[in-house]
Amino acid sequence: MEDFYVEDYLVKGDRYYTKEHEWVRVKNGFAEVGITDYAQKQLGDIVYVDLPEKGKEVDAGDTLANIESVKNVAPVYAPVTGTVAEVNEDLKDEPGIINDDPYEAGWIAVVEMKDPSEIEDLMTAQDYAEYLKEIVEEEKEEEVEIKEEELIETESIEELPEEDLGYEDTHGEVSK
Repeated sequence: MEDFYVEDYLVKGDRYYTKEHEWVRVKNGFAEVGITDYAQKQLGDIVYVDLPEKGKEVDAGDTLANIESVKNVAPVYAPVTGTVAEVNEDLKDEPGIINDDPYEAGWIAVVEMKDPSEIEDLMTAQDYAEYLKEIVEEEKEEEVEIKEEELIETESIEELPEEDLGYEDTHGEVSK
């Protein structure tokens, strides 16, 4: 499945999404849950995650966890109904993992789904990318594109002229 970028926000192609910017990766009746790249960038530096207890019953739409950042405290909603089977204990000591890697190491909890068909109520990656595009366009007040990950061209740092790197010393010479 294809990954997408909406501006500089990554949307992983192997997930389902909510309008509240949670993602779900389904594995054998379990839903791994986290927040999207867009959500973590909007929150800023994450300093604390209030994780749910293992065994907690949640209904889709219930608060699953709370994330505290330097800017805000935001709830993470359960995208599906079920029982919390696992939580990411690493977030207790290093909540910033969510900023560094929201789609892999920054997962929040795993929910054993009561009704796996609830996944059908969530957005596919393509649908979420379209939804996110609308949000970003409203924020920027201009049109943006959705790009497939492999189509994104990046300049390596070696290709940039040294003066564009902003590393001038006090003598006016470019330092390396």
